[in-house]
Amino acid sequence: MDKKIIWESCLEKIKSELSPITYDTWFSETKLGKMTDKSVTLIVPMHVVKKMLMENYNDLIEETFTEISGSNFKFEYLTEQEIEDDIIEDTEKMGVPSISTFETNLNPNYNFDNYIVGESNKFAKMTAVAVAEQPGKMYNPLFIYGKSGLGKTHLMHAIGNYSVKNSKSRVLYVTCEKFVEDFVGINRRNEEGNNFDTVEIFKKKYRDVDVLIIDDIQFLGNRIKTQQEFFNTFNELYDKNKQIIISSDSSPDDLKLLEDRLTTRFNWGITIPIEQPEFDLRIKIIDNKLLGHILSDDFSREVKEFIASNCTSDIRKLEGAITRVTAYATMMGGSKITLELANEALKDYFVKSIVSKNKIDHVQQLVSNTYNITVDDLKSKKRVVKIAFPRQIAMYICRIKLGEPLQKIGIEFGGKDHTTVMHSVDKITKKIKENLDFKSEIDKLLEKVN
Repeated sequence: MDKKIIWESCLEKIKSELSPITYDTWFSETKLGKMTDKSVTLIVPMHVVKKMLMENYNDLIEETFTEISGSNFKFEYLTEQEIEDDIIEDTEKMGVPSISTFETNLNPNYNFDNYIVGESNKFAKMTAVAVAEQPGKMYNPLFIYGKSGLGKTHLMHAIGNYSVKNSKSRVLYVTCEKFVEDFVGINRRNEEGNNFDTVEIFKKKYRDVDVLIIDDIQFLGNRIKTQQEFFNTFNELYDKNKQIIISSDSSPDDLKLLEDRLTTRFNWGITIPIEQPEFDLRIKIIDNKLLGHILSDDFSREVKEFIASNCTSDIRKLEGAITRVTAYATMMGGSKITLELANEALKDYFVKSIVSKNKIDHVQQLVSNTYNITVDDLKSKKRVVKIAFPRQIAMYICRIKLGEPLQKIGIEFGGKDHTTVMHSVDKITKKIKENLDFKSEIDKLLEKVN
C-alpha cells in the first residue's frame, strides 16, 4: 500500500477520536516522510507540534499506524526546517501548561475557533492550544507579549474557555489593575481592627485556582508591595503545578520597572511574541468580520485591500474601519461600497495611520509581498536562500534608495551588524551590474518604493 494512502487512513481514524480543534492544531499539517523496515519519519510544521506529538500522542499514532499498516513501527518527528538545515532541535528545551473555573471573568465569545490565524500568530495559537490541553504541564508560565490590539487578550480567554469546558478546571482571568485593586483592599481593617478576613478572601481567590490569567502585567511597575504579593502568589501556584498565563506589551527582559526576581520567573516557561498581522491575515480578519453582515456582498476586494493596507498594526482599528464603512454606506441609503465611498468614510480615520510611516517598514512590506515571505522572515536569522536573498535586496534598497544609516538598517532587520548590511549592499550592487534581468527586477521595486 502507498505510504501516502496509509497515512491518510491513519489521519481519518485519528480525526474520529479527537476534538476538531485538537486534530486541526496538531495533525492537519503533518505528512509522512521516510519509511524503513522499523521506523517512520513524520514531518511536522513547527517544534511545538513536534513536542506535543512526541509527548502526548505518540502512542495513539503508533497504535493507529500499526492497525492500518499491519506492521510495527517506531516514529521519529522532524520539522521541515530541521530536514532543510540537517539539525535536530531538542524538544526538552521547550515547555507546555494547565487551566480552570468558578468566577472566571472569561468572555465566552473568545475561543480558538474564531481566532483568525496567519503567519504572524500561528506559533502563538499552537502554543496556546498546547497549554489549554495540558495546563501546568508543558509551558508554565506562558508569557504572551505584543502591542495593544494584536489579539493577546483573545488568546488568553480562548485558553481559559477551552480549559473550563474540557478539563473542568478552575480558571480566573483578571487584569493587572484588578489584581492591584484587590490587593489594596486587603489593607482595609474591620471593626475589630484586623484584616484577617480580607487576606483570606484574597488568597482564596488568587491561589485556589488551576489556571491564573493576568492581563497587562506591565502595570505592576513601581508597586513594590503589590509585586511582593504577586511574587508570593506566583510561587505558590507554580509549586503546585498550577498554570500561570501572563500578558504584557513588552517582553520580560524589557519590563524594567518590575523586580528581577519576577521577570526571571516569567522566563521559566515560554515567552511568545504576537507580531503585527501580515497583509493576508488582515484580509482574513476583514472577511471573518463581514461573515453574515447584510452588506458583506457589497464589499469588493479592492475596498478590503484598501482597509488592510492602511490598518497595519492594530486589529481593533481594522475592525473599527469596517464598522465605519458599513455604517457610512447605510447612512447613504445602502450605497454600493466602492473605493470612493470607503475613502470618504475613512478620510479622517486614517489620518494618523497611513500605510507605513517608517520608510524601512514600507520597503520590508514591499519586498516580503514580492517574494512571498513575511516581514518576520526578513528580520529573522534564517539563512535559507529564499529568505536571505530578499533580505539583502531590502537592505540594499534601504541603503541606496532611502539613504538610511547602516546601523539603523541593521537594527530594523532584527539587530544585524552593520557589516552584514554592507555585505548585502555590495552583493546586490555587484549582481545588478552583472545581470540585466535582475537590474530590471530591482528597478521595478524601486518604482514601487516611489
